[in-house]
Amino acid sequence: MRRPTLWLVAVLAAVTALVLGGTPAWAHGAMTFAGSRTFLCYEDGITATGQIVPHNPACQAAIAHSGPTPLYNWFAVGNRTANGGTVGVIPDGKLCSGNSDYYDFAGFDLARDDWPVTHLTSGATIQVKYNKWAAHPGTFRLYITKDGWDRTRPLTWNDLESMPFSTAVQPPSVGSPGSLSSYYYWNATLPAAKTGPHVIYSIWARSDSTETFYGCSDVLFDGGNGQVTGIGGGQTPPPSTPCTATYAITGSWAGGFQGQVTVTNSTSAPIGSWDASWTLPDGENVSSVWNGALSRSGSLATVANASWNGQLAPGASTTFGFTADYPGTPAVPSQVSCSAA
Repeated sequence: MRRPTLWLVAVLAAVTALVLGGTPAWAHGAMTFAGSRTFLCYEDGITATGQIVPHNPACQAAIAHSGPTPLYNWFAVGNRTANGGTVGVIPDGKLCSGNSDYYDFAGFDLARDDWPVTHLTSGATIQVKYNKWAAHPGTFRLYITKDGWDRTRPLTWNDLESMPFSTAVQPPSVGSPGSLSSYYYWNATLPAAKTGPHVIYSIWARSDSTETFYGCSDVLFDGGNGQVTGIGGGQTPPPSTPCTATYAITGSWAGGFQGQVTVTNSTSAPIGSWDASWTLPDGENVSSVWNGALSRSGSLATVANASWNGQLAPGASTTFGFTADYPGTPAVPSQVSCSAA
């Protein structure tokens, strides 16, 4: 994804707030995986100069409704006095905006079926990432929409399952506040037997304040592993890849773990070689690999086939394994890309 210069994002956010007579919004955050509406619309529209010009029709509609300020403050969907409240605190139809008293986020409450979407697999375990534009103690709760949820109507509390499917209290974090690369993270098992479009609804309630942050993340349960569509200039999904890579953790111990990646030829023609890539979290180091050859570029790890397992017939699979050093709880990456020839 494209990333602006971080100082430019901060300056733009502060200047925008001051011009509009508000207080700069630093004590905030939002889900970046699975990405919230405000974050993915920001990603959709950011340019090399720092100006935000969305391509996605739903993002454009949100800006037409609320102006551009929300996207320069995508991390500020908060309510100062909500105190973690749900029904009776945030009105129906205003869940995605959190009935915010910082900026006008009402455009993100619009009932549409063309918001940017993250593709997921029901029942899978993902690593949730929640940006920490400022760091504060608190509790995170994730809810999911009920089966049969109607996307043509504004989201209500009755549209959500009554209990969160994931809760995290003061989870670990990485990075320095005030940057795109800083976030809280934890593992969450997605609800089973979900299909089609849904919303993951996030609530971050601070324990040192009544301030609470809310967000809607549009997802599609279609067997995906974190791909995002609907951003970057159009709604057309990217072309299918010639292979897929599925990552699994097969064992763990204090300070490390063992993993396995299954590579499958997803085309109707043979392939002669392949490689699989994923981003390593801070502090993780792949220490050994078998049935493949490892290369590193910064935090990106890439494993190419060995001489004996590069050729795959249509639908055929092979695996490679690895061990890694990591001080925290190992998690499945949000995406493992695969290329083949």
